[in-house]
Amino acid sequence: MLSFIFLGDIVGRPGRQLVLSSLDTMRTQFQADFILANAENAAGGAGLTAALAETLGQAGLNGMTLGDHVWDQRNFDQEISSLARVCRPANLPERCPGRDHLILERKGLRLGLFTVLGRTFMNMKVGCPFVAADRMLMAMEQKVDAVFVEIHAETTAEKIAFGRYLDGRVAAVLGTHTHVPTADAAILPKGTAYQTDVGMCGPYDSVIGREVDAVVETFLDGMKRRYEVASGDVRIAGTLVRVDAGTGLAREVEPFVLRA
Repeated sequence: MLSFIFLGDIVGRPGRQLVLSSLDTMRTQFQADFILANAENAAGGAGLTAALAETLGQAGLNGMTLGDHVWDQRNFDQEISSLARVCRPANLPERCPGRDHLILERKGLRLGLFTVLGRTFMNMKVGCPFVAADRMLMAMEQKVDAVFVEIHAETTAEKIAFGRYLDGRVAAVLGTHTHVPTADAAILPKGTAYQTDVGMCGPYDSVIGREVDAVVETFLDGMKRRYEVASGDVRIAGTLVRVDAGTGLAREVEPFVLRA
């Protein structure tokens, strides 16, 4: 049996600090072989830096994915290739720096990991996530015991269609980006664990991680404002997946929330 935890978007210092202080507890509590997370909002609520990636990795985060905020931090395009625990979306243009997948190994078991960006309402120059997934699975064939795929996308329909497309071909398809945990975690008919959105690791007394007042005011008058990362009601939202290493398909899927 292979097991992993995937944590939803880490948002700013509040989410980052709670994750850092909880990694050992989560690994013990859930008996997880790997702990993974979307870290695209870990630096000030937008992007990632090499220093923060190293800090998270040294604390026990085995792999980090990124999303549409991948290039938000200055010079990160020059740093990403040196980060062995970080992969950028696989359907970005091929000329983009950084790894398009990770292969993690523990106790002789190998877990492949990659993420794709959705195309509906995302405003990013990316290729088809379905085609990219086919390409990545072909590249990892015979190299891993199981594959986990993250889809970082806006619409539920695109995420659900993507999960169904990969059902029976990967251990899990878990969604991110909206920062709101969904109540649809399940094992699909052919054996793939699925959840539309894992949620976020950050302040829930907020509007998807940001201070409430500024966001509400912008909805009222349309004026641009600086959205500071909020600080109240900090939680970790994650999902545990247990996988049959023989088949590479899911045996259990269990969302969870931990509070500060």
